[in-house]
Amino acid sequence: MLNSVLVALDGSEISERVIQALDNLALSKDSKVIFCHVFPTPESESELPADLPQPESPTFSYFQIEKQLQSYQEKLSLSSELELVTGDPAEEIIRLANIYKTDLIIIGSRGLMGMKRIVQGSVSSQVVEEANCSVLVVKPR
Repeated sequence: MLNSVLVALDGSEISERVIQALDNLALSKDSKVIFCHVFPTPESESELPADLPQPESPTFSYFQIEKQLQSYQEKLSLSSELELVTGDPAEEIIRLANIYKTDLIIIGSRGLMGMKRIVQGSVSSQVVEEANCSVLVVKPR
């Protein structure tokens, strides 16, 4: 049984698929869901990982992201929390998962391959490797 699930969202088009994956889980009424978004630090914006939207994207605004997460939260019939943090995305997702002692992390992947993935990095791959719980990676269609 899953007592708590961390749902990492980046404001991109893959976020809707991540929410669909959450909806498909058979969670008990006592389960808790934590929706999170990590804003990269200013130093890391020039080397933004592949799994995050580009800084110039209009969806990158703090208030827009918060509003989007709140809309997901309102549609959920379970207990939930929002976490909007700044830092290295993979490290912060793992840190939040450890704080909440989550049983599962759900995260999207942009599906980059080859040299782009090597150069830009992959938040989802790092989370899979370093998380202390199971990780469900949602891929683009």
